[in-house]
Amino acid sequence: MSDASLTGREANGGIVKPTRQLAMVFDLNKCLGCHTCTIACKTQWTSREGMEGQWWAVVNTMPGQGTPRGWEQMGGGFDAAGEARPGLIPVREEHGEAWQFNHAQMFFGGEGKRSHLQPVTARERPPAWGPNWDEDQGDGTYPNSWHFYLPRICNHCTHPACLEACPRGAIYKREQDGIVLIDGSRCRGYRMCMEACPYKRIYFNHVRQISQKCIFCFPRVEAGVAPACARQCPGRLRFVGYLDDEAGPIHQLVHRFKVALPLHAEYGTQPNVYYVPPLSPPRIDADGNVIEGSRRIPTDYLRSLFGAGVDEALATLEREMAYRRAGGKSELLDTLIVYRWPEGIFPDFPNGPADVPGGFHAR
Repeated sequence: MSDASLTGREANGGIVKPTRQLAMVFDLNKCLGCHTCTIACKTQWTSREGMEGQWWAVVNTMPGQGTPRGWEQMGGGFDAAGEARPGLIPVREEHGEAWQFNHAQMFFGGEGKRSHLQPVTARERPPAWGPNWDEDQGDGTYPNSWHFYLPRICNHCTHPACLEACPRGAIYKREQDGIVLIDGSRCRGYRMCMEACPYKRIYFNHVRQISQKCIFCFPRVEAGVAPACARQCPGRLRFVGYLDDEAGPIHQLVHRFKVALPLHAEYGTQPNVYYVPPLSPPRIDADGNVIEGSRRIPTDYLRSLFGAGVDEALATLEREMAYRRAGGKSELLDTLIVYRWPEGIFPDFPNGPADVPGGFHAR
């Protein structure tokens, strides 16, 4: 993915400051955990050799280890003083190896009544982890168990640690929209980017010996088509747009209503993917009675993900919902509900893939 007109840094050694910044907002109150986004991305971009185990768009169950396993404890990013934090390089097993099933043995080898379907990795051993390994495994105790889904892609950060770490200058931030890309022709597979990224959203292609990651569907964006993960989402939870578009949903949710928050802002990379935090049902006492004013998802846990601003974001959502139930109108809820598609969720990208001659293909 190269663009000869752009480099990772300006002549003075600073990170390119884009003229505009594309961003996404995920409304976690609408995520079904269906993984349609994951498959849309997989079929569009990561079907080539060496990419079998790559999932540029994933949906983790929270609380959980996610993918790669234990990524929140792997370091990277920057400390409060702006200095690089030490990080780890996730290994293939922590991401979860691609695997196949023993279909031939089961269906054509006469083993159907004596065995069962089993996953086997390319190295002919059972897998120990996968991108959805702990799916739907929540926390809490019955009847107050809880979990929620957390979609994740590359954050296309304003201060990308991966770009800072790459000694080859293979990673750059596009001036026109702030999308962060890896130039595969310059990458030599040193994997310092994987070590530096605190979100661990970069994969290593063991066949091509290069690092690869989400490209924010930039060929689609250039043609006025929303990224595949956003356009295919049946829950209408992925908003796409420019942060400086004051009339657009991204600016409204992030800057006006302040209900969309970055994930782990303390990592210091200034991510451009934001989350509307999940509301939760109230807790229930031993007799089955609702404990009014309680939240089943611990607020402390949400603070650990989205920072102190999550308290006000949740309060705003609850206040607007109460106002709407009382018969009032709410611009915030109208924005989140997305009555009009696609103009209500990605107004700058009205085209469909069928509108583009030749379509889109993995590069």
